[in-house]
Amino acid sequence: MARRDKAVLESPHAHEPATDLATATVSRLGVVTSWSDGAQRLLGHPATDVVGRVVTELLAADPSDAAWAALAGAEAWSGPAAIRHRDGSRLVLGLRASPSLDGEGLADGFVVAFAPEPARNGYEDGGGDGDGDRGGDGDGYGDDQGMLERSYAQSSVALATFDAELRYQRLNDIACEMLGATAAQLRGRRYPATVSDSASTRGFLRRLRQVVETGTPTSYDSHFDGRAWNIKMWPVKDPSGRVRGISTASFDNSAQHWAQQRLALLNEAGTRIGTTLDVVHTAQELTELVVPRLADFVSVDLLDSVLQGEEPTTEPIDATTVVLRRVAHLSAVEGVPEAAVALGAVDTYPAYSPAARCLAAGRPLLSGPEDPDFVRWIEEDDVRSAGVHRAGVHSGMAVPLRARGMTLGVAVFWRRLRPEPFQPDDLVLAEELAGRAAVCVDNARRYTRESTAALTLQRSLLPKGLPGQAAVEAAFRYLPADSEAGAGGDWFDVIPLSGTRVALVVGDVAGHGVRASATMGSLRTAVRTLADVDLPPDELLTHLDDLVTHLTHDDDGTPDSDAQDADGISATCLYAVYDPVSRRCTLASAGHPPPGVLSPDGTVTLVDLSPGPPLGVGGLPFEATELELPEGSLIALYTDGLVEARDHDMDAGLDRLCRALAAPSPSLEVTCDTLIDSLLPSPTPQPGEPPPRFSSGLGPGRSPTRFARPADDVALLLARTRALHADQVATWGLPADPEIVADARLQASRQLQAWGLEEVGFITELVVSELVTNAIRYGAAPIQLRLIRDRTLICEVSDGNSAAPHLRRARTFDEGGRGLLLVSQLTQGWGTRQTTGGKTIWAEQLLPTGQAWGSP
Repeated sequence: MARRDKAVLESPHAHEPATDLATATVSRLGVVTSWSDGAQRLLGHPATDVVGRVVTELLAADPSDAAWAALAGAEAWSGPAAIRHRDGSRLVLGLRASPSLDGEGLADGFVVAFAPEPARNGYEDGGGDGDGDRGGDGDGYGDDQGMLERSYAQSSVALATFDAELRYQRLNDIACEMLGATAAQLRGRRYPATVSDSASTRGFLRRLRQVVETGTPTSYDSHFDGRAWNIKMWPVKDPSGRVRGISTASFDNSAQHWAQQRLALLNEAGTRIGTTLDVVHTAQELTELVVPRLADFVSVDLLDSVLQGEEPTTEPIDATTVVLRRVAHLSAVEGVPEAAVALGAVDTYPAYSPAARCLAAGRPLLSGPEDPDFVRWIEEDDVRSAGVHRAGVHSGMAVPLRARGMTLGVAVFWRRLRPEPFQPDDLVLAEELAGRAAVCVDNARRYTRESTAALTLQRSLLPKGLPGQAAVEAAFRYLPADSEAGAGGDWFDVIPLSGTRVALVVGDVAGHGVRASATMGSLRTAVRTLADVDLPPDELLTHLDDLVTHLTHDDDGTPDSDAQDADGISATCLYAVYDPVSRRCTLASAGHPPPGVLSPDGTVTLVDLSPGPPLGVGGLPFEATELELPEGSLIALYTDGLVEARDHDMDAGLDRLCRALAAPSPSLEVTCDTLIDSLLPSPTPQPGEPPPRFSSGLGPGRSPTRFARPADDVALLLARTRALHADQVATWGLPADPEIVADARLQASRQLQAWGLEEVGFITELVVSELVTNAIRYGAAPIQLRLIRDRTLICEVSDGNSAAPHLRRARTFDEGGRGLLLVSQLTQGWGTRQTTGGKTIWAEQLLPTGQAWGSP
C-alpha cells in the first residue's frame, strides 16, 4: 500500500485518501457495465460517459500479451495498465481483474479494481522496485514519471509519440505549434488525417511505416513552412521486443540547411556560370542558377556598351536616370508574369528605383513594398505595378554587376512564392553570385570586343565584291564561326590574270581571333603579289610555303616565340588558274580539300588532286593537276568548315556536297544558298527568341539570310566557266626572221579591221612590231603572235626562250632599249609569264567606248 499511497499523493488527479479503491465491472465482451464513484474521482469520467462503452477506449496503450491471454481464458490478472484521464493525461495504474461467476460457475464478466501505480520508466509496465520509495522529496519533482513528463513538455525540440497504428499518443508544445493544433485535438487521431498531402508529409508517413515494419531507427530531412527539419525516428518496443509505437524528435536546422544551400550555390556558380563567352548566355546562366533556389524571379540588365564589347565606366553610375537593356530574366512561374520589360528591350530606371540606387551606391540593397521609393517606382509604371501586385512580390534585392572596377549592369531578385523575405545573409550571397557572374560577363565582353575586331579585320581583308573578268561567272559566301570560336582565317579570292585568264583561290588558316585574321591577310596579299607575276600554281604555292616558314621563324632561323602556336602557322590553300581560250584549268593544293566540278551534262566529280603538305611544312614539292573544263562547267572551291562537322567526317560531307551541287538551280546565288542549307546545321534559336539571321557577306543590296553561324569558318567560291570563241581570238605562227615583222603588223591590222577596231590600229601595230622584234632577236623558236578581243585588246607574243625581258631607260646615245618603254607608256599594262615551253610577253590596251566584246 505504501507504493500505491505514494503514487496517489503524487498524482495530479488524486482527490481521495489512499484507502479509496476504484472499481468497475466489465462484461465478457469488454463492455463496461458499472462504474464506481472512486473510479469517477480517480479518472474524471462520470458513469454516464463510461457505462456501455468498450473498455479499451479508456486505455492509453494496449495491454500486454499476458493480460490478453488471461482475460481470454477468464482467469484473474493483475499488473500495471495505462489509462487515459478525462482531461487527456495518461495515468499508469495498478489493475486487478477477477472473473465474475454466474449461478453455474461460469465467468460472465470481470470485476476490475485499480489504483494509482508509480511508473519506473514511463512505459506501461510501471514496475517499481517493490518498496514504493523513490527517494522523492514529496513535491512531485523527484519521481521518475514526473521528471519524464516535464522533460517531454519542456524539450527544446519537437517531440511526438505514435502508436503502431500511427495514432498520436503524445506531443509537446513545439510539435503542436508545428502542426497548428492542440494535443487534445490530435491525440488518438491517425497522422495522415491531420496533415495536407504533400511530398514532405508523404515522405514522413513513409518513414513512420518503415519504423513500424522494420523496428529500425531512421532519420528524415523535411522542409515545412519555410523551415528545414531533421527528424529522428525510433521504435518503442515492449519487453518482448514487439513494436508498440514510434517516437520522433524534430530538430530545426534551418540555419545550417540554408548555410549549406548557400555554399552549394556558390560552388555551382563556379561551374554553371561562364560556360560560354557569350554575354547574354552568361546572364541567363545566372538566372537559371538562382531560380527557384534563392529567388522566385531574377532579371539581369546590362549597359549597351557591354553588349557592344566597349569599355564600361569604372565610376559608380550617378545620373538622374539609368538606361539598361534587359538581357535575361527567369521566373519560377511559367510565362514570367513578373517581367515588365521584354528580353532585348531597353528600360529607363529613375534615380529612386532599386536598380539605379544600387548602381549609384555601388553596393547591393534590400527593397520591397515597405520601401517608399520602391512603391513610388512601381506605382509610376502601370505595367510593372500590375505585374508586381498580381504576382504578390513581397521582398527584393538589387545587386550591381561590377568586375575589375567597372560597372556592367544590375541583377534584381524578387520573392513572391516563398513567404520568408530576403535576409542580410541572402544579400551577401546574391552579391557573391553577382560578382562571379560579372567577371564572366566581363570576360565575354572582352572576347566580344576581340572577336568584333578580328571579324572587322577579316572582313576588311576579304573581297568586298568580285572583279570584272571574262573567264568565269562567280559567286561566294563567307560565314564566320560562332561566337565561341570567333573570327577565323578562312579566305578566298578571284584574281584576273593576263590573257583573260583568272585565278581562283581559297585558303584556311588554323585558329581564330585577330592573329588568324592577320595571318590570313598576309597570305592573301602574298598570293595576289605572286599571281601578279603569273607564276604557275605549283610554283606559287612553293613561294607561299617559304613565306609561311619565314613568318614563323626569326631572322636567325629559330622559331618565333610570337608565332601563332607552338607548331607555327598551320594553313592550307588551293590555287587554280582557268584559261577561257584553251578551256583548261590548272590546280595545285597545299593540304586543301579537292574542289567539286559540275559538268554541263549534270555529273559531279571531285578533282583528283595530288595534294601537297599544308603551308609551313617546307621541303616537300607541290604538284599541279591540269584538266579541261567544257564551257558552262561549275567548279566549287570551299574550306573544310563546309564539309566537316561533329556528327560526320569529311567523306560524308563530300558526298553531301556532290549531291547538293547536282541539284538544279537557276543561278549561282541560289546554288550557294543550297549548298549552305544542305551542309550546315539549321539555326537553333533560344526559347522565346526569333530565328537568328546572319548576313553572309553577299555584298551590297543582299538581304540577310537564315544561315546559322557554324562551328568553324566557312568560305565558299563558285565559278561557272566561260570560253572565248574563234571570233574573239586570232593566232599566227611566225618564223624567226626579222623580215616577218612587217607581215605581222599587216596581219594584225587586217584583224583589227575585221573587228572594227581601226581606231587602235596604230598603237597595236607598234606593239606588235616591238614584241615580235624582241622575240626574234632575243628569243627562240617557235614564235607565236595572238590577239584577244574581250573587255580590252590583248596582244601576246610567245617564244621558246624562258629568259624574261626587263624594262630599262635608254640613255641619250643608246641605240636600243626603248621598245618596252614605249609599249609600257602606250598601253594600259604589260608583263611576262612563264610557260612550259618558254615565255609569253603581253600588252593590254583599252578599247574605245562601246567596242568591248559584248557591248551593244
